[in-house]
Amino acid sequence: MREYLKTERIDPAKRLVVDRTKDFGEIYELFDKDEAATQSDRCIQCGDPFCLNKCPLHNYIPQWLKSIAEKDLEFAFKLSNEPSPFPEVMGRVCPHDRLCEGDCTLNDGHGAITIGSVETHITEAGFKAGYTPDFPGITTDKKVAVIGSGPAGLSVATYLLRSGIAVTMYEKSDRAGGLLTYGIPNFKLDKKVVERRVKLLQEAGLTLVLNSEVGRDIEFETIANEHDAMFIGVGATKAKSAGIAGENAPNVYKAMDYLTNIQRKNFKQPYDKKFDFKDLNVVVIGGGDTAMDCLRTAKREGAKSVTCLYRRDEKNMPGSKKEYKNAMEEGVDFTFLAAPKEIILNEAGRAVAVEVVKTTLGAKDASGRQRMEEVKGSHFRVNADVVIMSLGFDPVVPSFLAENGIETNSWGGIIVNEETYETTTPGIYAGGDCFRGADLVVTAAYDGREAARNIIDSLLQ
Repeated sequence: MREYLKTERIDPAKRLVVDRTKDFGEIYELFDKDEAATQSDRCIQCGDPFCLNKCPLHNYIPQWLKSIAEKDLEFAFKLSNEPSPFPEVMGRVCPHDRLCEGDCTLNDGHGAITIGSVETHITEAGFKAGYTPDFPGITTDKKVAVIGSGPAGLSVATYLLRSGIAVTMYEKSDRAGGLLTYGIPNFKLDKKVVERRVKLLQEAGLTLVLNSEVGRDIEFETIANEHDAMFIGVGATKAKSAGIAGENAPNVYKAMDYLTNIQRKNFKQPYDKKFDFKDLNVVVIGGGDTAMDCLRTAKREGAKSVTCLYRRDEKNMPGSKKEYKNAMEEGVDFTFLAAPKEIILNEAGRAVAVEVVKTTLGAKDASGRQRMEEVKGSHFRVNADVVIMSLGFDPVVPSFLAENGIETNSWGGIIVNEETYETTTPGIYAGGDCFRGADLVVTAAYDGREAARNIIDSLLQ
């Protein structure tokens, strides 16, 4: 260990831009065992590891880095899969620069350990070697229902099944995974990775009910009466509005509608052909990871031009730095310090441009973030054939919540006891984006894990 003075940080190789923008295949190559060991050997094994503390799941990062440095894949696999329900997903989609790698001691001068890539290597190499997470089978008479199969739902199911509790999962879509399947593009997360985890859970005893929307296809009360506890993980999919004129034009689209339809197209399923943007000028409003996903998807779909409008500067973008860098490499145009004021429509009522005003960043507010101020007289237009709004998401509030005494807050988030994840109705738990608002996959996974622990304590005590 502590080879950081001799060995530099190395990121995994990426496919060439000219090749990767022709398809939706993952762009990063996996570390082999020697690359993973060499990078892991740079770890200085901090007594108080900042990487572990910054990780919402508190993954045993120094411990599995040491195991990989010593070429003990089996132990590393067990360590990685213990606190995390799907580490091979986290290794691909987590914003490591803002979490574990951002707080790595070596990040100040030597380059952080390539934690995310090693994490992906551990589980992928482990699966290839024949290792699988341990599940005991259904060993209790307890049954829990999970509504939603996104990150929070898959996480809670994982830990309930590890305790021998039967789980039935209800998903309104035709495939499990939620955001992992229909929100994150293949070039970041191959869907076979998600399907493999779901299959593992089914083999462990999960009953998966697809195409079943609770409150429409099956009654909430019916599920409640058949189970000892319930977990709600329906996410946050309601697109936030910009509140500007013209945003309801027929060729102004919501980010998740676009990404979902293109994923359906990649699955070779029916999709709405209006989302074919080949040879069109595409403008995306927003600066988060979902915006990057839309921009990079449009490039792969053959758009004539792809432009991102963001009202702050590059340093203040809320998404991952690597996703911004990848978008830049792939030919996306970025216009920073530009706030949309209006969608300009033609006589037919279709968007043809975005009216924008230049901005500047002024004094910091109470949160420490610089205030955005508009520059007078600086309006200009950006031509567009289609506009995608990517301004974040709020929870959708199903009617079955209020009907069953499950309270929500002012913006629609489900109110839970933050220590137990139990809602205002006993025996019903919730977590993930429907509780937090739109957040990270890893925080949803954390919520699911902690909710499962409390459900287990309640049912098996």
